[in-house]
Amino acid sequence: MSRNDPNERNRLVSVILDEASIGRGAADQEHERQIAIYDLIDENSFALPGRDAGPYGLKIALQDAKLALEVVDENGAPLVAHILSLTPFRSLLKDYFMICESYYAAIRTAMPRQIEAIDMGRRALHNEAADLLMERLNGKLDCDHDTARRIFTLVAALHWKG
Repeated sequence: MSRNDPNERNRLVSVILDEASIGRGAADQEHERQIAIYDLIDENSFALPGRDAGPYGLKIALQDAKLALEVVDENGAPLVAHILSLTPFRSLLKDYFMICESYYAAIRTAMPRQIEAIDMGRRALHNEAADLLMERLNGKLDCDHDTARRIFTLVAALHWKG
């Protein structure tokens, strides 16, 4: 793909979780964060409405109990920052962590059918959170549903405390 190809420009090439926002997690949590970042960079659709400044970098942080998304150009120059209230996400995050705990516990002891049912619930919550994120970012950032899901994974990662 060439630099003039929109698919090459309208994407994230770097993602950083603000170290000051997250506690050092357990090895499993650190591994999950790294996988989530890798997956997001590997496959995404991301753009700023009305701007052609990509590819982009994204820094995700918590700032005064709000979600801060800072978008930079590929050289790291700031382009835009959006601060979102986490209030609409609080119950989704709580439910998501609860079902994730159930899922990880089930993997050790439950029957495959039970694990599958819990995983379906986890995915449904993840989809609901991605839809909410897209709604909250409407007109500010353009991304597809899969990209929003991956960004939500990282938003959740900011709440995984060690």
